[in-house]
Amino acid sequence: MWILVFFDLPTDTKKERKAAATFRKNLLGDGFTMFQFSIYVRHCASRENADVHLRRVKAFLPEYGQVGFLTITDKQFSEIDLFISRKEVAPNAPGQQLELF
Repeated sequence: MWILVFFDLPTDTKKERKAAATFRKNLLGDGFTMFQFSIYVRHCASRENADVHLRRVKAFLPEYGQVGFLTITDKQFSEIDLFISRKEVAPNAPGQQLELF
């Protein structure tokens, strides 16, 4: 499973910029990587694992702005057509994850 977090956060005041930066740092701290400036992605081993990370992100949502979540399968993610400067590139493959019980 893949979780995509989309957000549009206000950055007009110093307080809003700090909140937006804190939100991005929290996403990185929870294992997300930047896909585009306002889109972060994270690979999860299962739907249950994805639900855990969704709850974590919801716990540190900023006070203002818009945040959306999309959960898709590996197959759906692999069908993304990604272009950088008109040159097609393959999306990043999920990294190896070690799960301890």
